Amino acid sequence: MDVTGASLGLVLTALPMLVIALAIRITMGTPVLFRQMRPGFQGLPFEILKFRTMRCPAGGLDELDEARLTPLGRFLRSLSLDELPELWNVLKGDLSLVGPRPLLMEYLNLYSPEQARRQEVKPGITGWAQVNGRNALGWPERFELDVWYVDHQSLRLDVKILLLSVGAMLRRKGINAEGHATMPPFRGNNAGG
Repeated sequence: MDVTGASLGLVLTALPMLVIALAIRITMGTPVLFRQMRPGFQGLPFEILKFRTMRCPAGGLDELDEARLTPLGRFLRSLSLDELPELWNVLKGDLSLVGPRPLLMEYLNLYSPEQARRQEVKPGITGWAQVNGRNALGWPERFELDVWYVDHQSLRLDVKILLLSVGAMLRRKGINAEGHATMPPFRGNNAGG
């Protein structure tokens, strides 16, 4: 399902991806793609690909993500179009179409044993947490939904999540937590995060 879906997705989105790449090149320069190491299945690192949505920090200053997010980037994120290059990650076997979203490598050591179970399946472009609140969820709720998916994973559920993802994308709800470009950083369970 992943290979077929990703292949079909790349064919159907080839022209929109070209237009997006040109728009990013014109408005933000290079690079067009954002690349970052993320934890995959069993926490093994892989390089995720996304369209770039933020300006590079000016002069190496540690600017907040919200200040660096461009109008084009905000639009791409609102429709999840920045995620389209992740179809290549699916073809490479790093991602699945459906699974817990891959978070940051530095979060791996902060998970409780129960939260770490989210790494028992391949991460996905969309997932149960994305169709049940997306980034508007708090970290505890998000992890609970991710682990619920691990325990209930099935082809039928994956198809349901893919269909619900289209609706969530069109509604543009839950794109970010209040006051953040996406979500506040996860600081661990003892930090109230």
